[in-house]
Amino acid sequence: MFSGIVEECATLVAMVKEQENVHFTFTCSFVNELKIDQSVSHNGVCLTVVSIEGNTYTVTAMKETLDRSNLGLLKVGDEVNVERSMMMNGRLDGHIVQGHVDQTATCIGLQDAEGSYYFTFRYAFDKEMARRGYITVDKGSVTVNGVSLTVCNPTDDTFQVAIIPYTFEHTNFHAIREGSVVNLEFDIIGKYISRMIEYAK
Repeated sequence: MFSGIVEECATLVAMVKEQENVHFTFTCSFVNELKIDQSVSHNGVCLTVVSIEGNTYTVTAMKETLDRSNLGLLKVGDEVNVERSMMMNGRLDGHIVQGHVDQTATCIGLQDAEGSYYFTFRYAFDKEMARRGYITVDKGSVTVNGVSLTVCNPTDDTFQVAIIPYTFEHTNFHAIREGSVVNLEFDIIGKYISRMIEYAK
């Protein structure tokens, strides 16, 4: 489980395809604190550390993960947002994030708000999935590339988020442009409530 409070950006230094899987090797400042089998969120995707060598570590993504997220679009040199799993004895600064990406979205707008930024994203809308909670709601929570954010101005298939300078500088939001593909995880609480309502009918 994660909180959506990104620790830093890790840099992809190597990637190796093995059948339908891809092994991604990253470097970041806390490699020496990692352990084999530890879970780390990469752009919101929970992946397991499978090896550590020097100042790099490797995680493996299977086909389902590559198809559902933007990890399959990564190139060596790209930055990803990373967060280690949440410690249960601390404050929940973001919201409950599972690290299970639901789908991707595309940036369709970027507006400078005199220091902060508004990003607008569009995702594929499915009415049946929306009934199950795969939607955004005004002032609700959404995870974009692993970052816990508050939704603004949602429509059926779009929403905005406001990004403060600190988040812009310390996550890969500084690299997002119109056309960039990001990972989305909708709020798990909303999914459960929607599912319970469906079964209560």
